[in-house]
This record gives sequence, C-alpha cells and structure tokens, in this order.
Amino acid sequence: QVRLVESGGGLVQAGGSLRLSCAASGSILSINAMGWYRQAPGKQRELVATITSSARTNYADSVKGRFTISRDNAKNTVYLQMNSLKPEDTAVYYCNVDLFVVGRPIPINYWGQGTQVTVSS
Repeated sequence: QVRLVESGGGLVQAGGSLRLSCAASGSILSINAMGWYRQAPGKQRELVATITSSARTNYADSVKGRFTISRDNAKNTVYLQMNSLKPEDTAVYYCNVDLFVVGRPIPINYWGQGTQVTVSS
C-alpha cells in the first residue's frame, strides 16, 4: 500500500509564491519519475513539471522560468516551488509518482489527492 500526501496549496496574490510538497510512504522499493499536474475548472488535466530519478527535469512552457521542481530521495518527496504566480495558474495541483513496491516487478503509477492553488489578481 502506497500513500501520497500533498501539502502547500492555498490562496496567494498575483506575483506571490507557494511551495507544494508531496510525500510518498508505504512499501516502496524505489521511485522513478515524479511530477506535478494541474486541472483548472472546465479544463483537462495538464502536465506542469516532471523530474526523473536522475534529476532530469521537464516543464510546461507556461511555467518555465517561474516554477522549479525538485525531489528529496531520502524523504520520497517531490516539491514544486512556484514563483511569480499568475491568476491563470489557479487549479487543483496533483502529484504523480511512478514507483516500485515490494512484491511487484513492474512500476506502478500513483496520484495524490490534489491541493488547491488559487491566485487572485
């Protein structure tokens, strides 16, 4: 059993910053890619940023230069530092983790429960 716990969402004014965290716990052997996605009302879920086990990162064009993804492998945690936030960044943010668990030879993909980020103008 694996659990993802997200934190750090909230309400912030445009231009402000927030830091999201997502901690994975349970019978984890190793973690491959970790990432953040978001879904705004009436829109499809979209990729925000991903980071591989070797720390290679990938960002959506809309957040490049403003958001930074990082991970702490010792804590099985992925972070998303969001700076210069804009009203269009308002969405529910979900973490996504691809990992190996005890007793399973192939990786399994997990989603967090989501955390609301609201940016006021």
